[in-house]
Amino acid sequence: MQFANDETVLGDFDSTTFTYAGVTSTFFKQDDKFVVRTDGPDGELHEYTIVYTFGAIPLQQYLIEFPDGRFQVLGIAWDTRPISEGGGRWFHVYEGDEEPIAYTDPFHWSGSNQTWNRMCADCHSTNLRKNYDLTADRYETTWSEIDVSCEACHGPASKHVAWAEGYVRGESTGSGMGLTVQLSDSDNAAWVFDSTASIARRSVRLSSSSELDTCAPCHSLRSIYSADPETGRPFLDSYRPRLLDEGFYFADGQIQDEVFVYGSFLQSKMHEAGVTCSDCHDPHSLDTYVVGNGLCTRCHQGATYDTTAHHFHPIDSDGAACIECHMPARTYMVVDPRRDHSFRIPRPDLSAQLGTPDACTSCHTEKSSAWAAGVVDEWYGSRRAQRGVSVTHYGEVLAAGRQSVPGTDIPLGALVGDPEQPAIVRATAASLLGRYGTSPAREAIVRALTDTEPLVRMAAAEVVGVIGVPQGDPVPIHLLADEVRSVRLQAARTLAGTPRGGLTVAQQVSLDNAVNEYIQSQLVSADWPSAHLNIGAVDASRGRLEAAERAFRTAIRIGSWYTPAYANLADLYRFLGRDAEGEILLREALTLAPDEAALHHALGLLLIRATRPDEALMELARAAELDPSNARYPYIYAIALQSDGQTRRSLELLEQTLDSHPYDRDVLMALISINVQRGATEQALVYAQRAVRIRPDDEQARSLLEQIEGRL
Repeated sequence: MQFANDETVLGDFDSTTFTYAGVTSTFFKQDDKFVVRTDGPDGELHEYTIVYTFGAIPLQQYLIEFPDGRFQVLGIAWDTRPISEGGGRWFHVYEGDEEPIAYTDPFHWSGSNQTWNRMCADCHSTNLRKNYDLTADRYETTWSEIDVSCEACHGPASKHVAWAEGYVRGESTGSGMGLTVQLSDSDNAAWVFDSTASIARRSVRLSSSSELDTCAPCHSLRSIYSADPETGRPFLDSYRPRLLDEGFYFADGQIQDEVFVYGSFLQSKMHEAGVTCSDCHDPHSLDTYVVGNGLCTRCHQGATYDTTAHHFHPIDSDGAACIECHMPARTYMVVDPRRDHSFRIPRPDLSAQLGTPDACTSCHTEKSSAWAAGVVDEWYGSRRAQRGVSVTHYGEVLAAGRQSVPGTDIPLGALVGDPEQPAIVRATAASLLGRYGTSPAREAIVRALTDTEPLVRMAAAEVVGVIGVPQGDPVPIHLLADEVRSVRLQAARTLAGTPRGGLTVAQQVSLDNAVNEYIQSQLVSADWPSAHLNIGAVDASRGRLEAAERAFRTAIRIGSWYTPAYANLADLYRFLGRDAEGEILLREALTLAPDEAALHHALGLLLIRATRPDEALMELARAAELDPSNARYPYIYAIALQSDGQTRRSLELLEQTLDSHPYDRDVLMALISINVQRGATEQALVYAQRAVRIRPDDEQARSLLEQIEGRL
């Protein structure tokens, strides 16, 4: 981040134009200022002065100041790559998306999702203070350094300065270095090769995560819990990282959305071995110490790995480059390729099975993953067998869990409890157990509540709120006093609505303290409507319904585009018997997001309660049409059709839904019930047998099967 001037601005402002989504923007200079004429928040063309530049390689963006203290990031960026590589041009960072970004979209450059103060600032400036005023909905953001300086990583130097001044006066002794965060190892460790080893080992096991904890806040996709994160503190005390969630990571853990590095690196064997960021990157220049395979052969013997016997490609070809196979790149913001830091072994067989990216066919584009899997098996199959290397992968279990495949609760539980697997993988497996209300799932979660890894405890604390624990097992009250803040906060969120009558006085105090801590953590992001949605949900669970309504209203006030706030407030009104107000809210939200399936679904249910079936069916049908991937929408629509006497249409829709959601229990049970009601007993038998085959421990399905068999 730099002040915009002739030295820092790289884009062409010589009255150049760029057209996106039918809007032509013009870039020009006016006196000594850089100006863009483009569409503003009202959709009309206006002239805006560029205040700051943002980034340099491979693109540069530009910040525009608004009267309420916001700085907005222009969606049109300058491609700083050489012209020979396709650069030297204006482009839109969302070009290529299915739908262009219109001025009404929160992702429009003038929208809330492009606000620098909220989205970018804390990682690109030093000692940033957002200074958001919730009442006025404005910012007075300040910083000590406009970009990333020494203190961003090493913490405030004031104590060191005080020591130095005291030293001059003869009042200080020794070294003052310990008064700032030290990221270099204090154990004098080195990477060494044992006599017959082809991979180096750390001479002393890494005992501190301070370096990774310092890098992670700006190299991860995460939520922030602290208004003043202390440099050098454990990452999970101030932040909550995203797990390997669907839509953000592929099922095998490869990067999908813009998730940065942390979540990938936690999956790697290099992280497990004690490798840290500075083993490969100079923390000040950001460059790797060596370009090319020479970086890898510092710890992986070149005689073993940098040979055609290992990679089977011509020397100096792309296929011979370590990073092409073990760190495949994915491009974001149109021109910015970023490498996956999980350093994974290429598994085209897994890609063929799961539909995940495959490093082999990213080069051999004319071939399939199945072909690549066959070639890899020819190359390495016997060697893997000799070394006893398993070809199973946690991605297979996570993929099945994402699809709610019956029986996957057992391998998911085993994965959660496997200490040999990366903590982020185990935590992700725990989060997927929330889809299974089975005894094995609950038992695995109970064990995870006392796991040594905080990520696993955090995920388990969340899932407990969904599936509960077996009768007689303890609820996670103990986690309210967990040493790791992210775990405490999740426990507080889960247990907030726990009836006080079942708690001791000490437990009540502990819960109240933790809930207050949770609310304060959300207020750190008071400029996010989702923070107030979370606060409202906690208030509602505690029976503080007026406070919940205020929180939901605040979310709508500062983020009128944030439709979940409308839906939650409408649901609160349902509970309060105020459906008429809820209908107004939902219809207002639909004017903002007419294609939001959840809103149509909620309105349809409201209209059913209001005994307006014709209108309800229209809304439920629209929800099912907009998002058929959510089985709940077509299922509810089918039940409504059945209630309306349209049995044939109901069955057709349920059968179509079962084709795309073959393990959905609700759909199967509906097919059984409706067929029994209409006398189609043999058809009901087919579905009942299928339900029991999928879930042998489902007592209700087994009872239905026995009843149907008795009739026949």
